[in-house]
Amino acid sequence: MSDADGPIEVSRTADARRASIEARLAHVDARLAYEIDVVAAAEAVAAGEAVLVDTRRRESWEHGHIAGAMHLPTTAVEERMPQLPRDRTLIVYGWGPGCNGPTATARTLLAAGLDVRELLGGYEYWVRNGFEFETADGVTRRTPDPLVTAEA
Repeated sequence: MSDADGPIEVSRTADARRASIEARLAHVDARLAYEIDVVAAAEAVAAGEAVLVDTRRRESWEHGHIAGAMHLPTTAVEERMPQLPRDRTLIVYGWGPGCNGPTATARTLLAAGLDVRELLGGYEYWVRNGFEFETADGVTRRTPDPLVTAEA
């Protein structure tokens, strides 16, 4: 094998490829350890292993939030951290996939030694999957969206 500059060292290229794959594998493993989907989150909450934590501002919370979740806006994390349970995993969430507020909150909580995971899809995907949410009208659920659920 060669290129315009001369022969390519196959072993060096193979080593670089292997290192790149190992780095990506480590990244994927870290994501799987940190992120949690709505189905697994619902199961963890039902088993008493986790607590859902809404990191959105008050207006978003009042618009609707996951039933049973704690409200901890990103701006209040430092002052309210002592009130958080330390015996369960905290599953932080925001509005949806485009919201990074829960990521910032998770970083602060993890740095303080709490067990934290981030909910993939946030409130939007919780509701779209047909799980219970709460508004001023009470607790309700929607028919699961067939685009996001295995059941339809």
